[in-house]
Amino acid sequence: MAEKNEPQKAQAKPHQWTRKNKRHLKRKGSISFSEAVPARIEEIVGRTGTRGEAIQVRCKILEGRDANKVIRRNVKGPVQMGDILMLRETEFEARPLSKVGKGSV
Repeated sequence: MAEKNEPQKAQAKPHQWTRKNKRHLKRKGSISFSEAVPARIEEIVGRTGTRGEAIQVRCKILEGRDANKVIRRNVKGPVQMGDILMLRETEFEARPLSKVGKGSV
């Protein structure tokens, strides 16, 4: 029999599961990351977007199903040649930049 002054052991609580969407159950309090594929920036094509806030780059996929494939992507934020992007999907490609715009002849 335990003495009255002894601290009681904390009982383990059962895991609480929540429904993230129809297919996935997520444990409450846990972090889950989606699968991503690394791609290296090979060429900076130019700026795009209404205010030039995005940069269009050509990048080579390093791993996965589409390894060694070169695709065009739009990227927000500062990037330079040789940077590694983590792409969630590799099936879609950005449209090519048009030559028509302000100041072009």
